[in-house]
Formats: sequence, C-alpha cells, structure tokens
Amino acid sequence: MSKDTIADIITSIRNADMNRKGTVRITCTNITENFAKILLREGFIKNVRKHQERGKYFLVLTLRYKRNTKGSHKTMLNLKRISRPGLRIYSNYQKIPKVLGGMGILILSTSRGIMTDREARLEKIGGEILCCIW
Repeated sequence: MSKDTIADIITSIRNADMNRKGTVRITCTNITENFAKILLREGFIKNVRKHQERGKYFLVLTLRYKRNTKGSHKTMLNLKRISRPGLRIYSNYQKIPKVLGGMGILILSTSRGIMTDREARLEKIGGEILCCIW
C-alpha cells in the first residue's frame, strides 16, 4: 500500500480482474467509500459491503462480469488514473472532458466531495480529475 489511495483501489480492482477474482478487499476510508459508492451507483460493480476484521474496517467490492457463450468471463471495467501526486490535473466545469463521448465517466474531487463528471457539470463546479472509467 502506498500513500496514493486512489491508485491502490484502481490497482486492486485491475489485479483482481486479471486474475478473474469475484471480489476485491480494500481498506475503508472516506475516499474509498465514496469511490466505491460511485462505482456501484454507475453500475460498474455489483455490490459493496463493509466488513470488520480485528478492529479494522474493509470494503469488499463484488465485480460485475459478462459471461460469453464460450463460458469465459470478461469484465466491463477499465480504469485509468489521471491526476497523481506528482502531477495534479485540475479542470473547471466548462472544460471537463468526456470519456468515449459520454459512455464512460470521470471521477472528480471537488469542494463538495467526490462526484462524477455529469454531477460536476450540473452543479457547475470543477475540481481535480482523479480517474476515468469506461
């Protein structure tokens, strides 16, 4: 675990996807909880539950898979970290880019909390672009 919690979440989900795991366990903080709620609300993951073990709280994310006719599993989740500790990327609400013409989402950290690009445009606030998901 590094000091970049968003990169840790993205890496954990990507690694679980490559190994075809059904669930991912991440540490529970306010940022990770809000990030997971957005993923659940937008339909990128199937379920989120809070789990306590030895006095520490964890979030257990259940990934959503699409079954092909051959029986193999394929995820519908692609994640990319945009802003990072070495290079922060900020945008005002008028210049927030669209991912795949609106098919994907951007997750932003704003003054009103973590939200998607659509919510930020509606509320007319900008912020730091954390990651894109498609």
